[in-house]
Amino acid sequence: MENMVNFEQLKSAYKGKKVFLTGHTGFKGSWMLKTLSMLGAEVKGYALEPKTKDDLYHLIDGDRLCSSVIADLRNKKQLEEEISAFKPDFVFHLAAQPLVRLSYEIPAETFEVNIIGTANVLDGVRLLDKKCEVVLITTDKVYHNNEWIYPYRENDRLGGYDPYSASKACAELLIDSYRNSFFNPKNYSIHQKTIAVARAGNVIGGGDWSQDRLIPDIAKAFALEKPVIIRNPKSVRPWQHVLEPVIGYLLLGANLAENPVQFGQAYNFGPDLSDALPVEEMLKLAITSWGKGEYSIEKQEGQHHEAGLLKLDISKTITELKWQPKMNAAQAVGITMDWYREFSLNKETIAAFTEKQINNFLDA
Repeated sequence: MENMVNFEQLKSAYKGKKVFLTGHTGFKGSWMLKTLSMLGAEVKGYALEPKTKDDLYHLIDGDRLCSSVIADLRNKKQLEEEISAFKPDFVFHLAAQPLVRLSYEIPAETFEVNIIGTANVLDGVRLLDKKCEVVLITTDKVYHNNEWIYPYRENDRLGGYDPYSASKACAELLIDSYRNSFFNPKNYSIHQKTIAVARAGNVIGGGDWSQDRLIPDIAKAFALEKPVIIRNPKSVRPWQHVLEPVIGYLLLGANLAENPVQFGQAYNFGPDLSDALPVEEMLKLAITSWGKGEYSIEKQEGQHHEAGLLKLDISKTITELKWQPKMNAAQAVGITMDWYREFSLNKETIAAFTEKQINNFLDA
C-alpha cells in the first residue's frame, strides 16, 4: 500500500522547531524522539525515568537527543513551568499509564495520570503567550466497544469497560471541554492554540519491554527458547508497527501548523482492516519470522475483562491527512522481530539499527 505522506513536508515543518514531548522515555515516545531528532527538531522531553537499562530510550542515548526532564505529569507546577520556559511550537502528549491489565491493579492512579495529567498539560499550553500546535495521543480503546465487526469511526460513542479505556475516554471529554472553553477554533486569532487528538491501535516494534504485551512476551520467550504463553488467542486487534502512528502524529502536527482550524479534530491511526488479526495469528507470524518458536494457551481463572474484537475505520485520516499504513501485519511483525534478533545478537549496534529502520521506513 502506497503511503501518501510528503516527508519533505515533515522536515520543513519540524526542522529547527521546538517540540515539547511528554512520555519521551517510553516505548512509543522513544521512537518519536529519535524521529524528531532525525528531522532536526529541538526537543524537550517530560516523563518518568525509564524502567530498565534495556529500555529503548537508553539504547538510542536519548539524553543526547533532547533536554530531558524526569518528572510526573501530576506535578502541575513543574509541568507548567517547563512548558512556559521552553515556549514550544508543538506539544505532543504521549505520557500515560498505558496498560489495561495494570489499570485493574492501580485504577485510581490510572485515572489520575491519564485524566488530570492531560488537564495539566493543557493548562501549561493555556499559559503560553505564543502560537502552539498540540497533538494529544489517546487510544483506539476510547470507543464504547460493542464487540461488533464494524470498525469504529471518529464520531462513534466513547466509553470504556476497564479503568484504562475509561480513563482515556474521560480524557477525550476533558480535551473537548478545553477545546471549546479555552481553544475554541472561532477564537483562534486570539489564543493561537489548536488541539488535535490521535487514536492509534495496538502498536508493535523493537524496544517494547512492557508486561502483558504480546510482542515483548514473544521476544523474551524466543530469546530464552521457552514457549510463549498467551491468554486470549482469538482476541482481534488493529496491529501496526510503531512508526506508522508516529509518522501519522507528526503529519497531523504539520497539518495543524498549516491550517489549525481545519485539522483540530480527532483522527484514527490504524492498519488496513485486513490486518486486524487475532492474537494467535500474530504469534504464528512472529514464529515464521523468527524461524522457530512454540506457544501454549492458558486460560486463567478470574481473568479480568479485555476486549475481544476491535477495529478502526481510518478513512477520514486517509482522506484528510493523506496518510495510510505502509506495512501489512506480516511486514510489521517481520521488522519488529528483526529488531529483537539484532538486540539479542549485539546490543551495541541496536541504536544504529533503530535509525536504519526509521530511514528505511521514511524512504519506502
